[in-house]
Amino acid sequence: MSAADLLDRAKARNVMIATAESCTGGMVAVALTDIPGSSAVVERGFVTYTNTAKQDMLGVHAETLDAHGAVSEEVACEMAEGALRHSLAQLAVSITGIAGPGGSEFKPEGRVCFGLAAEGHPTRVETIEFGAPGRDTVRRMARDHALELLSEGLSLFA
Repeated sequence: MSAADLLDRAKARNVMIATAESCTGGMVAVALTDIPGSSAVVERGFVTYTNTAKQDMLGVHAETLDAHGAVSEEVACEMAEGALRHSLAQLAVSITGIAGPGGSEFKPEGRVCFGLAAEGHPTRVETIEFGAPGRDTVRRMARDHALELLSEGLSLFA
């Protein structure tokens, strides 16, 4: 589904969207706001690249970061829920990952964690292992997956 179709569906359902992005640096928000008329649907985007930004802007707990690290489903969950709390949106997606180059034995390059928070519904989290096709490719794949998640999340709204 294209970003334009996603926005049309959100507008028809009267759903506002927020994004909370780390490794994609705002690419999801850009994909949405590149479409004319997106202000009817895109409420705001948070680019929270550092742990401090995740805490200050989204309310991610220091204890969660200490226990699980920034690239974790637990942090992705808190990011998505924080984007809802700190906006007027009803649907939020979050992305935190290791785009590369680099990574570690425990958190390899290409690991990206996603959260999808929808008002009145349990938050969904998942991790995708994109492998190591390069930083630009991981970031594009993560952006596209986040757009798919938002599309799926819209089905929660009549």
